[in-house]
Amino acid sequence: MPNKNDQSAAIPDDIIAMSFEDALSALEDIVKNLESGQVSLEESIDIYTRGTQLRQHCDNKLKDASARIEKITISQNGTLGLTALDGE
Repeated sequence: MPNKNDQSAAIPDDIIAMSFEDALSALEDIVKNLESGQVSLEESIDIYTRGTQLRQHCDNKLKDASARIEKITISQNGTLGLTALDGE
């Protein structure tokens, strides 16, 4: 049984393959559909679930980007440097 805190396991491969921008656009489309009130209850549940997965994917992408940005450092001589995430 998957850990409830391990939400990445619940994200479908097609969403994982999306860029941040594509996932955000898809999430915006879902919000518009839900706000329109023109979808059935069953479809609303399905697209809400997908929206939750898209939101988690976007959150993961932002966390990854933030971690990468935090690795950018200024050396003692004032030049910018980049430390690899894996310590290389």
